Amino acid sequence: MSTVPEAVAAVRLKAVHRTFRSGSRVVTALDGISATVTEGAVTGLIGPDAAGKTTLMRLIAGLLKADAGRIEVFGIDVGRDPLAVQAQLGYMPQHFGLYEDLTVEENLNLYADLQGVPPQARKARYSDLLHMTGLGPFTARLAGRLSGGMKQKLGLACTLVQPPRLLLLDEPTVGVDPVSRRELWEIIDHLTREAHTTVLFSTAYLDEAERCDAVLLVHEGRLLGSGLPGTFTAEMLGHSFYATATLPRRRLQERLATAPGVLDAVIQGSHVRVVTAESRSPAPASLLPDVPDLALMPIPPRFEDSFVARLRTQPVPASPHTPSKAPAPASAGPLSAAQPSGPRPDGPVITVRQLTRRFGDFIAVNNVTFSVGRGEIFGLLGANGAGKSTTFRMLCGLLPPSDGELRVSGFDLRTAAAPARGRIGYMAQKFSLYGDLSVRQNLRFFSSAYRLEDARQNARIDWAIDEFALGPLLESSARDLPLGFKQRLALACALMHEPDILFLDEPTSGVDPLARREFWRRINALAESGVTVLVTTHFMEEAEYCDRLVIMAQGRVLIEGTPEVIKSAARRPERPDPTMEDAFIAVIEAKNVQVAA
Repeated sequence: MSTVPEAVAAVRLKAVHRTFRSGSRVVTALDGISATVTEGAVTGLIGPDAAGKTTLMRLIAGLLKADAGRIEVFGIDVGRDPLAVQAQLGYMPQHFGLYEDLTVEENLNLYADLQGVPPQARKARYSDLLHMTGLGPFTARLAGRLSGGMKQKLGLACTLVQPPRLLLLDEPTVGVDPVSRRELWEIIDHLTREAHTTVLFSTAYLDEAERCDAVLLVHEGRLLGSGLPGTFTAEMLGHSFYATATLPRRRLQERLATAPGVLDAVIQGSHVRVVTAESRSPAPASLLPDVPDLALMPIPPRFEDSFVARLRTQPVPASPHTPSKAPAPASAGPLSAAQPSGPRPDGPVITVRQLTRRFGDFIAVNNVTFSVGRGEIFGLLGANGAGKSTTFRMLCGLLPPSDGELRVSGFDLRTAAAPARGRIGYMAQKFSLYGDLSVRQNLRFFSSAYRLEDARQNARIDWAIDEFALGPLLESSARDLPLGFKQRLALACALMHEPDILFLDEPTSGVDPLARREFWRRINALAESGVTVLVTTHFMEEAEYCDRLVIMAQGRVLIEGTPEVIKSAARRPERPDPTMEDAFIAVIEAKNVQVAA
């Protein structure tokens, strides 16, 4: 970022260093970062997992001390007078501490007490916050009964009960649906426009970087670049293309990801989106000489292209935190006699008919019907509280349905849940391994839980260590792993018994783009080998990897089809090429209009 006059500098970072000790290792979280955050603007703090974003937020908030360097907030030295700085800022960490047994209003009262808001000032302040967040009708509802998006908005309201000059938001949109993300951004826009609040916003969603006034790009504790989002995007003019061929799109994406001169290849609709190292259209034959009908079409770049290109071409030595450019895609292992015995139907692997689940008077899943074939990637999308995770738990045999038919791998889950679970691998929405156990101990525990013994158990553990590059971290506790490696370990444990079906419940929430690409290359390879995958996600571009998907709201299926079919339903003259996020919002809004009518 260009030098900012002192009068409009909200935050100044000067050669900031911070290290941590993890066992016998010293981890450098921040390595000499110097940057400026402009007053009254929204600055995005962008970087992959373990880049140092949260550490930097906590240093600015005066919750940690820098080992070296200087941090100033509105001209105040944070190291010398953290309390003076804290009086001027609000900080919403990744896991904001709402009290789920208290109502919305009681949570606001608690944080008003903690921040010293006078009782006489609260009514007007609460009225503004509840109107801004849309929580006015829910003041008497327990926080634990709110959807994920509503919880995030309540956390933000609690942070704002005392109006701050500087607002620090540490990945506030992770794990919330696109509609809730849009609503959170409307709140942020309101704060900067009406209250002139300075916002420092870290995010794993790169489309959000394009909404910021400026960005700071960090990687392994170092500042890679800073400036206007548009300047990063403009650097990639001539580097971005749509690729098409008669090859199946997953196979085409896998081939292009390892082609010479290709920095990035991701599935987008019926195309593969390619980013090249050179700013000119390569000859298709130079990429895939054995694919004669490969065609490339130039397209406008996006911020994510620049982000991925910078990370791919960094001269910084690779670390365990940074996936390689082209990791070998995983397979569950040979689908052989080593797998659980039993019927292997030729028809759908998953059949759901008129599935319903009630909790007392509340209907969480309402008459849902769909089927999934072998080797298919099927997406289950929906707003927070739509019933996706409840449907998942029923499909895994962890929760009995109230009504309807549910068959998995030929087994009726009402009468044969245990045999069905032997065919299923499950990766939960939240990291659900044992944090106090080492990586090696987690692998051994889960292989034993799947009843693997002796030579087969040892072979599968060796496979997981090699396939997911876990060797350097075998004795590390699972709790201390970077998020990308927690994800690798969780997937390794889910595949330990070579399942026919893999359930993924928001598996990449909060994971950086490189780790997300590595993850989906593995999932694509599993599907190609015949493993059926059912996935939920709030990351709409991730839905493009699905062969088919449904969008749910309030326990019901609103629409089903391929990504292209669902996007075409959202096509309008003013929006001729809708994104998956455009389509999702259009479907949800149409449902809301019907309900209101």
